[in-house]
Amino acid sequence: MISRAELDARLDGAARAWLDEALAEAARTAARPSAGYGTAPWELRFASAGRHLGAGAVDEARVLMLCTARVDAPTATRIYQQGTAAERRAVLLALPDLGLDPAAGVPLVEDALRANDIRLVAAAVGPYAAAHLDPHAWRHAVLKCLFTGVSVDAVASLRERAHGDTELARMLGDYAKERTAAARPVPDDLHRVLALTGAEES
Repeated sequence: MISRAELDARLDGAARAWLDEALAEAARTAARPSAGYGTAPWELRFASAGRHLGAGAVDEARVLMLCTARVDAPTATRIYQQGTAAERRAVLLALPDLGLDPAAGVPLVEDALRANDIRLVAAAVGPYAAAHLDPHAWRHAVLKCLFTGVSVDAVASLRERAHGDTELARMLGDYAKERTAAARPVPDDLHRVLALTGAEES
C-alpha cells in the first residue's frame, strides 16, 4: 500500500485537505463501528473521490480509506457489489492489506475475473490472488489475462507459481494451438509464461 507521504506528493492543497477529512471520517468509523446498516460518511467520500483527487491518485486514496476504516468482510463485499468499476478496482487492490479471510476475499477476485473490464482483471490478479487462489482458478486467471490482453506483468508471483506447473503448460500449449489453427497471432506473453513453467515449446 502506498504511504500517505507518497500520495500527498501527487495532490494539490485542496485535494490533500479533502483527503484529510475523508481519512478522519474513516478513522472514526474504525474506532466506533456502527451497529446499523447505514452508509458511513466516509463511504460517500469513497464514492466521490475521483471528482476531488483525479485519476492519478484516486485508486491509492480509496485503498487508504478502506484500510483506515478497517473494513470487515461484509462491508468490503457490499462496497464491491454496489460500487462502480473504479470502486470495485479499489476494493480488489486493497485486499492484501485488509486481511480478509479467503472465504470472503476470493469470491470478489473470482467475480472480477469473470468480467471483461481489463482494469478489474489486472487488479484481481495481484498479491491476494497469488496467495489465495487455488491452482485451478489461478491458471484460469493467467489465461484470462491472455484472452483480454492484460499484461502478465500484472500477475503477482507469476514466476513462483508458474514454475514447474505442467498443467498450466498444457493449457498454454492448447491455447497456442487454437490461436494458430485460427490463423490468429499467439500473444508474446504466452511464450513468456510457458518459459516460466519450464516446459519446452514444440
